[in-house]
Amino acid sequence: MTLPNPDGDRGVYGISVAADLVGMGVQNLRLYESRGPLQPERTSGGTRRYSPNDLDRLRRIADLLDAGLNLTGIGMVLDLEGQNARLREDQEVSSLPTVVTTRAPEPGKPTTSNKRSRPTHK
Repeated sequence: MTLPNPDGDRGVYGISVAADLVGMGVQNLRLYESRGPLQPERTSGGTRRYSPNDLDRLRRIADLLDAGLNLTGIGMVLDLEGQNARLREDQEVSSLPTVVTTRAPEPGKPTTSNKRSRPTHK
């Protein structure tokens, strides 16, 4: 598994290098782009640039193909995995403790914590 990379979305690899890195043919990468499960970045001249995240996605596509899924099924699985990841992130954010801030009392004004209670006499 690839470690998180802040530039993981930045396209850096050309199509032939990306294909070699994941052990696929160039035509397969073009097919996956035309069918939807992969959308690499493109330069202003139209050249595809594959990011480290794209390479991870290609490896996942290969695993799903090996498991017997077709491209339509792969697209559905990848969409559901993306939705699950977003839900997990939302859950992590919502489970963070809430920080309560209070204003400092104005100088000279008593607060609940510094008021003295009067002793009661019997």
